[in-house]
Amino acid sequence: MIRLFIFLLVVLGLGWGFSWLADRPGLISITWQDHLIETSIMVAATLVVALIAVVMIFWWLVGVIWTSPHSVRRYFRSRKRDRGYQALSTGLIAAGAGNARLAHKMSLRTRGLLRADQEPLIHLLEAQTALIEGKYDDARRKFEQMAEDPETKELGLRGLYMEARRLGANEAARQYAEKAVEDAPYLPWAAQATLESRSQAGRWDDAIRLLDQQRVAGVLEKPQADRLKAVLLTAQAGDQLEGDPKGARDNATAALKLAKDLVPAAIIAAKAYLREDNVRKAASILEASWKLGPHPEIGRTYIRARSGDSTIDRLKRADKLEALRPNNVESLLAVAQAALDAQEFAKARAKAEAAARMAPREAAYLLLADIEEAQTGDQGRVRHWMAQALRAPRDPAWVADGFVSENWLAVSPITGLLDAFEWKAPFDQIQGPVEEGSLVADEAIASLPPVARTTDEASAVAPKNPITAHVPVPAEPVRQPHTDLAVAAKPPEAANFRNEGGKAAKNEDEPVPFFGGAPDDPGVKDPNAAQPPTRLRLF
Repeated sequence: MIRLFIFLLVVLGLGWGFSWLADRPGLISITWQDHLIETSIMVAATLVVALIAVVMIFWWLVGVIWTSPHSVRRYFRSRKRDRGYQALSTGLIAAGAGNARLAHKMSLRTRGLLRADQEPLIHLLEAQTALIEGKYDDARRKFEQMAEDPETKELGLRGLYMEARRLGANEAARQYAEKAVEDAPYLPWAAQATLESRSQAGRWDDAIRLLDQQRVAGVLEKPQADRLKAVLLTAQAGDQLEGDPKGARDNATAALKLAKDLVPAAIIAAKAYLREDNVRKAASILEASWKLGPHPEIGRTYIRARSGDSTIDRLKRADKLEALRPNNVESLLAVAQAALDAQEFAKARAKAEAAARMAPREAAYLLLADIEEAQTGDQGRVRHWMAQALRAPRDPAWVADGFVSENWLAVSPITGLLDAFEWKAPFDQIQGPVEEGSLVADEAIASLPPVARTTDEASAVAPKNPITAHVPVPAEPVRQPHTDLAVAAKPPEAANFRNEGGKAAKNEDEPVPFFGGAPDDPGVKDPNAAQPPTRLRLF
């Protein structure tokens, strides 16, 4: 385009010049060796321009003839290079497709057409060909050669890293990633591998520094970088909690600023404040986190914030949590547990049953079993709730890559992935039928067996007779475990008592034992068996 523009300018200039000379005619006289040459200015100008053109054409012809050998060599070299690049492209495509035979053929052809020092991709083609052919030693040597070349260093280190991971040499893979990230922290694979290795080793400061470099380089987006930094700060705060509570507090609060919903950060920050006797600040952090998402660990930390509190004080704190997030299963369970500790069984039972109706899961039924044990001591009712707990879905836990942990961890112990743990129900442990929640809870509560009467209560209900008053009334039979613990309670039937006249008198208030008859223990007598007649002596 520029050349065309210059050509047009030259043509216009020549046209304007000739037009200017045509408007101003004149003669030119030249005397040379007794010869007089006269001509007009127009003819003279035309001769000058033609002479210049002839000289330029002659110079171009001389240049073409002089440089023709080099031009011929360059033509054939260019043609050879084009064929080499075509073979290289075909070989890389074949290697990517897994065609080892074609890739090997194209690799040999590329070697004959191109020089490896001029085209580094030849090493890559040969390495990929060796990998798909199963020649891993040859591939590793090629990657080592590429790692020594500054132009292909990153590519060679990545190949060595992948080979080390394939062989299970995690330490060698870590070293390759560390070497790559020193020169190029913007490489995602190297930065991710180095970040995970530093996190597994507990080098939290180095991991945070590398994460900041990744953020500056634009490898990670701001939300993702903030989340990962919050996880690293929380893990560091957890390690500092025992020896450096102030440092743990600063790191945990900084993590909460980056990720407000990070429950472990809130718990660690609250514990650090409690170690400094700053109960108000700890409660403020836990309350804010509880509003975002109730969590049982937050509830336990909040309720037991002061070790000297009575059970009544803890119940009040649990009521405050419920006021912050009403109609929530975690709030109900926290209040129920605190009420059980305070021996307010009616309130504990009401909250636990409400939690079971809202989310019929294992924790709610186990809590009802604890309430039953503490309030009535009836083992039949306790076993009833335990049976419901066996059928209910499991409680949420910290799960990462199928691994269930009691405590939160920053790195998955299975894959080494950072921020892998999630608070959810372990799907691989869910057993039994999963039914609609409110219906199952209502049926479980409705099928709860009545409280078994003790010997003293049975004696009080039995009819009084002056003749048989001294005869002891048999106690309720001991319950036996049933094959199906979730069976519904049988309707109570009246017990029969015979008076001295031989007539049957029904007591409608006396229930039949829930699990059937007497135990199979030969040392326990069957109260329903026939008793020998009692002889009475009249005075």
